[in-house]
Amino acid sequence: MFGYYLELAVRSLRRSPGLTALMILSIGFGVAVSMTTYSVFRGLSGDPIPWKSSRLFVPQIDAWGPGFRGPGDEPPDALGYTDAMALMRQHRATRQSAIYPVAPSVMPTGTSRNRSPVPLDGYAVYGEFFPMLDVPFHYGHGWSADDDVKQLPVAVISDKLNQQVFGGGNSVGKAIDIDNHDYRIVGVMSDWDPQPRFFDVHPGYSVRDPDVFLPFRHSVAIRMINDGWDGCRKGTSDPQSDFAGLQHSDCVWIAYMAELSDAAAARRYRQYLDDYASEQQRAGRFHWAPNNRLRDVPAFLDYEQVVPRDTKVSLLAAQGLLIVCLVNTIGLLLAKFLRRSGEIAVRRALGASRKAIYAQFLTEAGVIGVGGGVLGLLFTAMGVLCLGQVLPASFAALARIDPALLSLTLLLAVTATLLAGLYPTYRASRVQPAWQLKAS
Repeated sequence: MFGYYLELAVRSLRRSPGLTALMILSIGFGVAVSMTTYSVFRGLSGDPIPWKSSRLFVPQIDAWGPGFRGPGDEPPDALGYTDAMALMRQHRATRQSAIYPVAPSVMPTGTSRNRSPVPLDGYAVYGEFFPMLDVPFHYGHGWSADDDVKQLPVAVISDKLNQQVFGGGNSVGKAIDIDNHDYRIVGVMSDWDPQPRFFDVHPGYSVRDPDVFLPFRHSVAIRMINDGWDGCRKGTSDPQSDFAGLQHSDCVWIAYMAELSDAAAARRYRQYLDDYASEQQRAGRFHWAPNNRLRDVPAFLDYEQVVPRDTKVSLLAAQGLLIVCLVNTIGLLLAKFLRRSGEIAVRRALGASRKAIYAQFLTEAGVIGVGGGVLGLLFTAMGVLCLGQVLPASFAALARIDPALLSLTLLLAVTATLLAGLYPTYRASRVQPAWQLKAS
């Protein structure tokens, strides 16, 4: 029977090509706008490490006191050097790492006199950073805890940097000149650029992949400048020009991440943070009660409001536009179906049930939905490709066309059109055969 209803639907749509094209265009445009906006929202709000995010936590310690807290009595979202080093020494997590962004430069290989340094985007971390965040490697691996203790000049580089400097291949064991210091390469990462960069001082989105990771303790020892926010309290002197001064200040400039195995471990670590703050209070460093936080990655990203509010508003506006398109389609279908009241009356008089009328007209709505979906796929692809013209590059790069997005677009178009066709189909099924035949 479905083939018969499909044939009837195609015949009906061919009889009024203008109306059919208008409905398909309305559905296609509404779905495309909604799905293009959704692709941006999905890219911005996705979990950067979904298989592990509930076990990765960001500790926050109130090192400034009541006069410098954020809304909701919130402490700073980064740590100062003193607190970060204390947490690293006491090592109460399964894995952990202090992290700060660096921006060194690399000197390309070769003998040309015109060689110029290439700026890098990187981070100073501990060796546990790599297994904690499941960083994938093309060659080699991260460095060891012993390398951290000895402050050895080792490096993990990206595959892209490996191509630029060494032309690809296994460069593990080779030396690389970074800021006029020779580093021994211990690992080459595969493509790895989680978005947003949840491990940064201020998590956000970036167009560039991280180029290099260097040992935290070695970077501090050679006073490699912090490339991130210094986080100094208002009214205090800016120690950024003096790296030693930054270490001994109460400025917060270090991100910190800890891996905890389960909820019980998280509770114990939270208590440990309070005990640590109480110790600092007794020592006279803090003059306020403990006011700490411990958030897993999704909660921390939500606290940081990483997803721009404008994106959420845009998504709601796009969904509103889709609803308007559906209402328009309902009106057009209603007019189209009721115009065929005579045909419906004849079919009912010949024995067709209301169920058969439902099946016939919903099949017709479904065909319109498929047509709108195909057109929506084209519009969605065009919209995603053009996002770079209206959005920052870091946002537009996250919107991707993939099978899941295409399937969802087609499914949304068909489902939305079937829902839009329910009321017109109901009205068509209520046509009274006797009245229509008598009028004829």
